[in-house]
Amino acid sequence: MSPLLVFSIISVYFLALICIAYFTGQKSSSQDFLTASKQSPWYLVAYGMIGASLSGVTFVSIPGAVLNSQFSYLAVATGYVLGYLVIILVLMPIYYKLNLVSIYGYLEGRFGFYTYQTGAFFFLLSRTLGSGLRLFLAVVVLQVGLFGAWGFPFWLTAVVSVALIWVYTFKGGIKTIIWTDTFQTTFLLLGLIFSVYFMADAMNLGISESFEKVYQSQYSTMFFWDILPKNNFFKNLLGGMFIAIAMTGLDQDMMQKNLTCRNLKEAQTNLYVFTGILWFVHLIFLTMGVMLYLYAEQKGISLPMKDGKIITDQVYPFLAFNHFSLVAGIMFLLGITASTYASSDSALTSLTTSFSIDILGLDKRNLTENQRKNTLRIVHLAFSVVLVLLVIFFKFVQDTYPNLNVITNLFTLASFTYGPLLGLFAFGIFTKYEIREKFTPFVCFLAPILCYILQLYAPQILFGYQFGFEILIVNGFVTFLGLCCLIRGSKI
Repeated sequence: MSPLLVFSIISVYFLALICIAYFTGQKSSSQDFLTASKQSPWYLVAYGMIGASLSGVTFVSIPGAVLNSQFSYLAVATGYVLGYLVIILVLMPIYYKLNLVSIYGYLEGRFGFYTYQTGAFFFLLSRTLGSGLRLFLAVVVLQVGLFGAWGFPFWLTAVVSVALIWVYTFKGGIKTIIWTDTFQTTFLLLGLIFSVYFMADAMNLGISESFEKVYQSQYSTMFFWDILPKNNFFKNLLGGMFIAIAMTGLDQDMMQKNLTCRNLKEAQTNLYVFTGILWFVHLIFLTMGVMLYLYAEQKGISLPMKDGKIITDQVYPFLAFNHFSLVAGIMFLLGITASTYASSDSALTSLTTSFSIDILGLDKRNLTENQRKNTLRIVHLAFSVVLVLLVIFFKFVQDTYPNLNVITNLFTLASFTYGPLLGLFAFGIFTKYEIREKFTPFVCFLAPILCYILQLYAPQILFGYQFGFEILIVNGFVTFLGLCCLIRGSKI
C-alpha cells in the first residue's frame, strides 16, 4: 500500500471526524462537554462503546495470541459478562442516585478528601499511561506506513496524531465522542468482517465451512483445567469478571459515556446491549485469529519471526498489508485506526473531566460559563501535550532498550493501578465502617507493590503457580485488607 494511498485514506477519515465534531460541538456548553447534558440516546452509547473498549493493541493482539493461547481468551470475555452484570446492578444505581459527573465523587462522600483524591490519582495515572501506549502504537503504524517514507521525524508524527484528536474533541467533549465513537465502531467492525470474508474466499470456504474449519482446528481449545498456568479457565473467567468491574465500572473513561444517558433505566439497557455485542465481537476476533494462521498455512506464507518464534502481534498487520486484497488491506487500516483513536479520544476527554472535577473542583467553584469552558480547554490542551511527551518517551525507551517489551511491561504496570480502585469501592459499598482515611494513600500505593512482588516470585513460592488476570483480584483484596486495618471502630 503506497504512502499516498494511506495518506488519502487517513485524511478522509479524519475529515469525517472533524465534520462530526463541527456539527455536534456547535453551541456546546460545559455541561455538554462533561455529560452531554444527559441527552445521549442509549443505543448510540451502547454501539459506540464497542470501539472505545477495544484498542489498537486488542485489534492485533487477540487474533495473534490464538497461536499460543487458542480460544482461552473467550473465558475472559465470558467473565466480562459477569462483571458487567455487577456494574449494571450494583454500580450504576449508585452513580445515578448521587448524580455524579466524576464517579470518584462517590469516594469523597463515603470516606473523605484523601480517599477521593487517591482514587482520582490512580485513574489519572492508569488512563494516562494506557492512552499514551495506545497512541504510541498508532503513531508507530503511521510512521512506518506513511510519514517515515516522506522523511518526517517521529516526534512530528506524534504531534500531528494528538493534534488531530484535540481538534475534534476540544469543543464538544463527551457530546462529540458519543457520535465519533459510533462512526469509529462501524469501521472497526467492517475491518473485522472484511478480513474474515477475504480469508474465507481465498481459501474457497463458505461462512458455515469457515466456522467448522475453525472449530476443528488445533487453535480452538477454550477449556484449560490445569490450575498452574495462566490460561486456566477459572482464572480467566474470574479475571475477566474483575477486569470488567475495575477497568469499566470503576473507570471514568468508560462510565462517563454511560452517565450521559437520560436516566438509570436507559443506562442499564445500554450496558445490557453493549455486553452482548462485545462478547460476540470477541468471538469474531478469536475466529479471525484462527483463520489468519490457517490462511498462512494454506498459502505457504512465512510469518514474521524473531529468535525462532512467530511475532504474534505482527501476524495480522503483516498479512493485511502484504497478502490481503487492496480493499481488505484498506479496511484493516481503517479498523486499526478506528480502534486506536476511539479509545484515545474518549480517554483524553475523561482525563480532562476527572482532573477538572476531582483535582480542580470545577463543579464546586463559583465560575461563569465562559470561565468553566476556558478551564476545560486549558486542561484538555495540557493533557494533549502530556500524551505527545509520553509517546516520544516510549519511543526513546524502545530505541534505548530494543529487547525490552515496552508495551507488555507498561500495560502490566498500568493494570496494577486498578487494584486499589477495586479495593476502595468494594470496601465502601460492602462495609459501613469509617476509616482513618489520611492513611488511605499509603495502603493504595503499598498494595500494587506487594502484588507485583507476589506475581514475580509466585512460581518459586507457590509450587509453579503463575498469576494471570486474577492478580487484579488479589490486588483489590490486599487493598481491602489494608483498609480494614484503618477502621476507626464506628459505622456510618
